[in-house]
Amino acid sequence: MAPLYHKLKERGVDAKVIATAQHREMLDQVLSLFSVKSDYDLNVMKHRQSLAGLTARLCDAIDNVFKQESFDWILTQGDTTSTFVGSLIAFYHKIPVGHVEAGLRSFNRLDPFPEELNRRMASQLATLHFAPTQEAKENLLNENMDEKRIIITGNTVIDALLWIINKKSKELDGIVKKYGLTDQKYILMTMHRRENHGTRMVNTMRGIKRLIKNYRDYQLIFPVHYNPAVRDVVEKELKGIDRIILIDPVEYLDFVALMRDCRFIISDSGGVQEEAPSLGKPVLVLRETTERPEAIRSGVAKLIGTDAESVFENAAMLMDDHSLYQRMSVASNPFGQGDASDKIAESLVRYQ
Repeated sequence: MAPLYHKLKERGVDAKVIATAQHREMLDQVLSLFSVKSDYDLNVMKHRQSLAGLTARLCDAIDNVFKQESFDWILTQGDTTSTFVGSLIAFYHKIPVGHVEAGLRSFNRLDPFPEELNRRMASQLATLHFAPTQEAKENLLNENMDEKRIIITGNTVIDALLWIINKKSKELDGIVKKYGLTDQKYILMTMHRRENHGTRMVNTMRGIKRLIKNYRDYQLIFPVHYNPAVRDVVEKELKGIDRIILIDPVEYLDFVALMRDCRFIISDSGGVQEEAPSLGKPVLVLRETTERPEAIRSGVAKLIGTDAESVFENAAMLMDDHSLYQRMSVASNPFGQGDASDKIAESLVRYQ
């Protein structure tokens, strides 16, 4: 949302930032990187929190903010619990909602969980739907949303990525060195989604372990999420294995550098599926479904699930089959060219 915040400011809009403070360390560095200051820091997160507890705290905290301010619009993004609750409380206060990254669907209520229903409910509450692609728009139309209120924009994550690539190129060049990966072929991995906790994560790690043991000219770097449900499994299965580098979650600048210079990515992240085409990086998606089928059809991403054998075989094919790698790495980006924030800001200013 940072590029959109700045585009609104450029147009003279009094934009305020409400931060829930999920992942405090990661939030603070991103705000600093993009020169954004939160006007309201709700700080609602708790260790090993339940979704019900989080939802209750968000309802109270966001309601208190809306009682203090007279907003013309509330902008929410994506499919988090904060997005759903923010949209709901805005509705209670009769404030129109603009939903950024609207219309993504996996059509499986439990995968991703709870994100699939978060975004469906956010759509019901939104006044304007900023859909990243034509397919996202079609999903909204199939749910009987008013076509006049759906604007195809691309995704603001591409705006943010390209801003980093263009503005921070010198900083990016030196980052990979500090992880000991200079002139090394390496795979970048992330895994954190709630539906993958437990057995799925264990199976994935065992596939990764076999992969790295068999391909000795590759390294793998894995920024491990702070969630104990992730960290405990990853460290138990992968810690101490040669050529597997486990690190804490990294700043966004570092992550962009790791994406830019890696050979390919193994991840269950939604955002990575959108960013990777702009960097020419194939993505093996650790999920059974994706709300970004455009990435699969464009050829940059492939759904491989979390079975140990599937993880090993699909990654091995990318290592061994040069033509497959080339096809995936030259795929075009279906999620926009970096002008989504301009389109959204213009729509909001002009909306009657």
